[in-house]
Order: sequence, then C-alpha cells, then structure tokens
Amino acid sequence: MNKLIVIACLFFTFSAQAQLWEDSFTNALTKADTEDKPIVLVFSGSDWCGPCIRFKKKILDSEAFVGFASDNYVLYNADFPKKKKNSLSQEKLNANKGLAEKYNPKGHFPLVVVLDKNESILGKTGFDKKKSPEKYLDLFNGYLK
Repeated sequence: MNKLIVIACLFFTFSAQAQLWEDSFTNALTKADTEDKPIVLVFSGSDWCGPCIRFKKKILDSEAFVGFASDNYVLYNADFPKKKKNSLSQEKLNANKGLAEKYNPKGHFPLVVVLDKNESILGKTGFDKKKSPEKYLDLFNGYLK
C-alpha cells in the first residue's frame, strides 16, 4: 500500500510539473492573453548544452520556481536538441527556429526572454549559477514593473 502511495505522489508531481510548460508557442500566447500573464520563453539545448541542463535542474525544476510560475507565468521552452532520439517534429522545430530568429538571433543558450501577452520583450537573462530560484523570480517580476 505504501508503495502505491509513493508511486501516485511521484506521478502527480511529475504530471503537474510537465503541465506547466505549453506544448506550442501559439498555446502560450493564447493562455497569456486569456489569463493576462507574462510569458517566460526559455531557449535551451536540452541534450547538449551543459549550462541549459544545470539551469533546468537548479532553477526551472526547483520547488520555488515551479510553485510560483504555475500561478504567475506562462512557460514555453524553445528547445533545440541535437540527439536523434530527442528530435522534435518539423513543425515544432520550425516554430522554435522562428522564435530564435526573433528573440535570440545571436544564439545564446540558455536564454530566458520574458514577454508580455503582446509579445513585447520585457527583459532577457541567461544562467548565473550563483543565483537562486528566488533571485530569478525577483528578476522576472522586476521586468513586469
């Protein structure tokens, strides 16, 4: 019985976390408009970029970030994996390339761009391993003022 409870808790934790991230930028825009929330657009190389992997683990997957972001931001990950097993659909890859041309023309990874619901850039930042999840939340919220 205890094993079932642990498995159920793990399942719901991972499910809730996965649901934070929109599956398309179009969906993110719609949700941002409907809920009047800013968009946190993350450019990452999930299977080749060391700083991206550390940023996800230390910041994006932290309890502090997940808890706050679910209520205050719309999240979209413009990922650019290189390994074949992690490849994206051509449609999603093209969409991410379009976002990169518009918001990340220099190709920095990881790069976080905070946008308003009208796609205006409120701020940009990269990964600073010295910053805590709370400092990133402060930074993102500072862009909203």
